[in-house]
Amino acid sequence: MTRSGHEYLEALRDGREVWLDGERIKDITTHPAFRATAASFARLFDLAHDSPHAPTLVQGGVHRAYAVPRSYEDLVARRGAYKVWAEASYGFLGRTPDYMASGVAGFAAVPEVFDTECFGGAENALAYHRRLAEGGLHCAFTLTNPAGESVRVVEDRADGIVVRGAKTIGTGAVFADEILVGTIEPLAAGDFDRALTFSLRVDTPGLKLISRVSYEGQARSVFDQPLSSRYDENDALLVCDDVFVPWERVLTYRDPAATAAMWWDTPAYLNLVHQSATRFWTKLEFLTGLAILIARSNGTDTLPAVTQAIGRLLGMVAQAKAFVLAAEASYEEVDGGRGGVRPGRDISFAQRIMAGELYPRAVQDIKLLAGGALVQTPASGRDLLHPELGGLVQQYFRTPGHPAEDRIKLLKLAWDALGSEFAGRHEQYERFYHGAPHVYLTMQTWAGAADHCEGLAQACLDGYDLGTTR
Repeated sequence: MTRSGHEYLEALRDGREVWLDGERIKDITTHPAFRATAASFARLFDLAHDSPHAPTLVQGGVHRAYAVPRSYEDLVARRGAYKVWAEASYGFLGRTPDYMASGVAGFAAVPEVFDTECFGGAENALAYHRRLAEGGLHCAFTLTNPAGESVRVVEDRADGIVVRGAKTIGTGAVFADEILVGTIEPLAAGDFDRALTFSLRVDTPGLKLISRVSYEGQARSVFDQPLSSRYDENDALLVCDDVFVPWERVLTYRDPAATAAMWWDTPAYLNLVHQSATRFWTKLEFLTGLAILIARSNGTDTLPAVTQAIGRLLGMVAQAKAFVLAAEASYEEVDGGRGGVRPGRDISFAQRIMAGELYPRAVQDIKLLAGGALVQTPASGRDLLHPELGGLVQQYFRTPGHPAEDRIKLLKLAWDALGSEFAGRHEQYERFYHGAPHVYLTMQTWAGAADHCEGLAQACLDGYDLGTTR
C-alpha cells in the first residue's frame, strides 16, 4: 500500500534547512508560509492510499506513474492517474509527486544510457527508481544553472564526491523527500565539473533551500485567496555548501553527453511532458469554467461576443486535450520495445510550444470577460461580516440571481487565478515550464520531423528545373 498523507507530513519534519525572509523554518508542516500547501500535497497521497481513486492511481502497490508503460493502454491508464491528481489542485500544483515519478520511470526504461566510459550509472539509476517507487517518495529537481556559480565537483573521494554551488528554480523542493540535481540543457563538451547528476535527501547536511516569497504566507484567508493560500508549491534556490554525495546516489559523472542524454535519449522528458500536458489541459478546463461563471454572474452570458469568447476558450481546452490524446495515439516503442513505449515525440514537443503560447492568451481573454469587476471587490471577507458594512456590501455587490457573498467569492477566486502575484508567477511558469524555449525547440529540430519536412520541400524542387514549362 502507498504511504498516507500523515506519513508524508511526518517525513517532512526531518530538520531540513529551509530559509524564508531571513528566518530558518523549523517545521514547514506548521509554518504559515508552507503548512496549507504541505497539506494539499498530503491529500494527494491520501487519494492514492485509501480513497475511491486508489485503483486509478495505484498499480502493483506503487503509484502508476512509476510503472514503465508497455502499451498504448498503459499510457491511457497513466493519464487517468495524472488527471485525478491534477484535478485535486485544479492544475495549480505543477510539480506533484507523479511528475518526477514519470521521469524516473523513463530512466528505468533505458538504464544503459547511464553506463559510459566515465561512469557506470545504470545500476544506480535502477536503484533510484526502486527507492522512490517503493517508498512512495516525492522527488523534486533543480536543473537550471544560475548566472553565477552553479553546482560542480570540488572533491573526489573513495566513497563519493563533494559538490559546491547552486541551482535555481527548485519548484516544490521544500515539500519534497529528495531532490534530483542535474542539468537538462546541453553543456559544453569540456564542461566536466558541472556535468553530473545526483540525488539528495532534503535533510542532507550542507544543503540549503532559500525560498522565494511565499504567496501562501501573504494570503489573508482561503475566502480572499482561495488558490494561493493552498496551492503555492513554492520555488527555491538550492545551495550546496560542500555537500557529500555517496557514489550510489550519483547517476552521471563528469560526462556532458550522458548528463543531457539521460533526459533526451530515454523516455524521461516525454514522460514529464505527458504528465504536465494532462495538468495543463485540466488547468484550462478550470479557467474556462471560471470564465463561464463570471459571464453568468455579470449577466452577459447570452451576449454574442461573450458566447464567442467562451467558445474560443472551449476550443483551447479541446486543443490542450487533443495534444494529450495525440501524443498517446502516436506512441513509439523504446529500444525496440524492450523499454516499453513512450508518448509520441513530435506531438509532445509541439505541446510545449502550444502551452507556452496558449496560456497567456487564455488568461487575457478571461480578464476581458471579467472587466472592471476584478479590481473592485471588498478588501477581505470580513467586510461582509461587519455589523455596519455588511449590509452595504450585501446591497451593492449583488447582481440578479447572485448574492453578494457568492459574487465576491467568485471574483476573488478569479483575481487569484488571473491577476494576483500568484497568477503572474503561473503565467511565467507556463511559458518556461520545461526550461527555456531554446532548449526544447532545438530538440524539436533534431527530433526527425524536420527531415521529413525538408524532404517534402526538396522533392518539389527536384521535380522541375529551368527548362520545365508545365
